[in-house]
Amino acid sequence: MKKNTLGLFLSLSIFVLSVYLLVTSSPALEYPLGNNDTIPLGNFITWAGLIALPMSLYWGIGKLRRPQGSTYRTLSAGLKFLILLSLLWLPVSYGLSGNMNFNFGGTTSFQGGQTAMTLFWGLSLGIPVTSFFLLFLHLLLEAFHRLKNR
Repeated sequence: MKKNTLGLFLSLSIFVLSVYLLVTSSPALEYPLGNNDTIPLGNFITWAGLIALPMSLYWGIGKLRRPQGSTYRTLSAGLKFLILLSLLWLPVSYGLSGNMNFNFGGTTSFQGGQTAMTLFWGLSLGIPVTSFFLLFLHLLLEAFHRLKNR
């Protein structure tokens, strides 16, 4: 099996599994890690899913992996930035919330407050939305390319 196919299969499998666990509210999400039971397994499941989605675009679309032309170079740079954001999701989320449960309150300070919560949700939702937007742009470009070459 080619490396690209294996990477795509693994990425999609991890993404689908994490979405399934999140949608079904699996008890595995609340499984405590560590001695003090403050780190839920769901954080790492979500993190894996957020990394796997843009990685599946990377492994699945050769034009994003090896871009040719300015449009695909821009999309590829955006995808690589998105992969970097997804890799940093867990430490950034910890920094925003101040705890590994990612609980936010009504504090007046930034960390753990409402502004930090807005940034957390923007990052958490922005990664998958942007991934699907990049996929949509790629499909649109492919459709225009095929119409042009008819």
